[in-house]
Amino acid sequence: MDKDPLDKKGLIREAYNIEGIAKPECRSIFLDWALSLPEGQDSRVGIEAMLEKYREANPEHPMTQVLTEGLQAAGAPRRRGGWRGRDRS
Repeated sequence: MDKDPLDKKGLIREAYNIEGIAKPECRSIFLDWALSLPEGQDSRVGIEAMLEKYREANPEHPMTQVLTEGLQAAGAPRRRGGWRGRDRS
């Protein structure tokens, strides 16, 4: 089996294979997966790829829920303020 470049450790794949896994465990696995993404990889693109791969066969799985929540949280970047955010006119 080829390794998925966005899931090199197989964390997401294995989460879907664990019988009786709960949402808290999925959140922990998700965090580990997100931290192990290749440098420069857009997390939103990675999450979308994982959802595309697993959602259809596992719509009610807790990992699908966690990935969906992660996608919503990874929405458009927002300015946090600072001197660049201030009006200079």
